Amino acid sequence: MSKLTKNQKLASSKIETGKAYTLREASALVKEITLAKFDASVDVDVRLGVDPRKSNQMVRGVVSLPHGTGKVTRVLALCTPDKEAEAKEAGADYVGLDEYIDKIKGGWTDIDIIITMPSIMGKIGALGRILGPRGLMPNPKSGTVTNDVGQAVKEVKQGKIDFKVDKTGIVHSSVGKVSFEPDKIFDNVREFVSTLIKLKPSAAKGTYMKSIYLSSTMSPGIKIDPKSVDE
Repeated sequence: MSKLTKNQKLASSKIETGKAYTLREASALVKEITLAKFDASVDVDVRLGVDPRKSNQMVRGVVSLPHGTGKVTRVLALCTPDKEAEAKEAGADYVGLDEYIDKIKGGWTDIDIIITMPSIMGKIGALGRILGPRGLMPNPKSGTVTNDVGQAVKEVKQGKIDFKVDKTGIVHSSVGKVSFEPDKIFDNVREFVSTLIKLKPSAAKGTYMKSIYLSSTMSPGIKIDPKSVDE
């Protein structure tokens, strides 16, 4: 086992072993234990009492974080010519259709999210082998396949994110930056967790919210009492 660095030891010493913190406490503490010299991301990991192998227990959705993610999200809008001006006005970084489909076929994926229209999905289907493994494939369930291209671009730029439970039953997402004030971290995490609660599958039995941990890039995790999210 590798030894902890001086900073890792210092960060760990600020977390009380075995304690479940309130979300408000954790939102302030995550800033204290982050000693990175860059503006680290704040991440939340939620273990759910579901079996993702069963289709009726899959948890997937979207949430608009009140204070955004703090990240610059590069958006490609693949749309028809009549929607291009709308997409550009909404803040899309790249707007077009065939020329970008050809670029992606050539290996270009220097983007974070793709928004497109139902009528264009036939063309994009051929890009599945490139976009799928990178999590870039547009999906109606995440709001990235829509005729309201401008609104979709605007929502993503303002902090709308999509999430999906992994095969181990954990939902992981970035919910801000360490430079955020504690109240903003609190608001974003609460909105994220509250959205998960609303998506509880009827087939899920027993404890749904098994554990919640808050951390930042390279910091230890802070255990959160799920009951404190509603305070």
